[in-house]
Amino acid sequence: AQTASVDVRILAINDFHGYLRTPAGGIRIADPADKSRKIMVSAGGSETMATLVRQLRDGHRNTIFVAAGDLIGASPFLSAMFHDEPTIESLSMMGLEIASVGNHEFDEGKDELKRMQNGGCHPIDKCQGPHPFGGAKFHYLAASTIEKDTGKTIFPPYEIREFDGIPVAFIGLILKGTPDIISPVSAAGLEFRDEADTVNALVPELQARGVEAIVVLIHEGGFPAGDYNECPGISGPIVDIVKKFDRAVDVVVSGHTHQAYVCEIDGRLVTSGDKYGTLVTAIDLKLDPKTRDVSSARADNVIVRTGSLARDPAQTALLESYDKVAAPIANRPAGAITETLSRTPNDAGESALGDIIADAQLAATSAAGGGAVIAFTNPGGVRSDITK
Repeated sequence: AQTASVDVRILAINDFHGYLRTPAGGIRIADPADKSRKIMVSAGGSETMATLVRQLRDGHRNTIFVAAGDLIGASPFLSAMFHDEPTIESLSMMGLEIASVGNHEFDEGKDELKRMQNGGCHPIDKCQGPHPFGGAKFHYLAASTIEKDTGKTIFPPYEIREFDGIPVAFIGLILKGTPDIISPVSAAGLEFRDEADTVNALVPELQARGVEAIVVLIHEGGFPAGDYNECPGISGPIVDIVKKFDRAVDVVVSGHTHQAYVCEIDGRLVTSGDKYGTLVTAIDLKLDPKTRDVSSARADNVIVRTGSLARDPAQTALLESYDKVAAPIANRPAGAITETLSRTPNDAGESALGDIIADAQLAATSAAGGGAVIAFTNPGGVRSDITK
């Protein structure tokens, strides 16, 4: 009889947002030499992430690479110009296997999201890239997103993988408040159900299939007070959601709030890997062959350090192929600035770049019979400075 536990390593990311290149600012962490100070570490980019993912796989026989939503949308020019096709290709090349949908996956509507999964040319802009777009090699999951006309989920609710004969279920879902943060057109015809109710309803079905080990990939999160591998005083929606989960749920990979944490909430491991590809979360499980359940779980958020990780040649070639097509538009002057336009808010929550955006919206919508008299913008949508 088998008695030794089965080791499984889950590699996880969230909120990549098409940041194929290193984001400005990297990740902000506590200074190892002085925990009272914060420092910025250059991190992220698909070239170095691919290298780290490969390193974290090495020496682990049972591994799987997963994500908790917002892989695309609100993305930089190189990805956005091609409707995020480069990002889908990049993550597929890295070996991503399963991802929950996030709210930004619906930025261009459900049909465009299905194209991300299945491939094919954009219906309006056609095929713009250096080669045909074949769609994601990973599988999107959407347990709580229902198409009203069919009553079925837009993507499968879960996927079961076996490791040395022990099944592990991965449930993927999105925050129930998604209709409030995407366009009405994108939400039309879709229903976004309660997160905990959705997961709990699936537990009996999974257990009937012999599954005891359950991992939830959820695009919703919390706000901790500590460093990127800590979890003091976490608050936010994820806390109540995890407490409502059936006890059968063992591990929760979260996202949406762009935070980094490794927590224990209600006896369950809960993780989040910051944003823009600055971290890869390495989650190590031990599965009990007798109970077929998780006997222990621990996690480590690993920084995708640009200075110490080699660039993956295949990723470099992919980015260069898209750069070549994008160059004529990317290199065209769009305007000029005399000072940096900062997104950093003052004590009132106002920023210079936010003012520019609101002013531009007002100018565009008040002219030519538009009649607008006021404009405003969500500061969370102002993603990066425009630097001098």
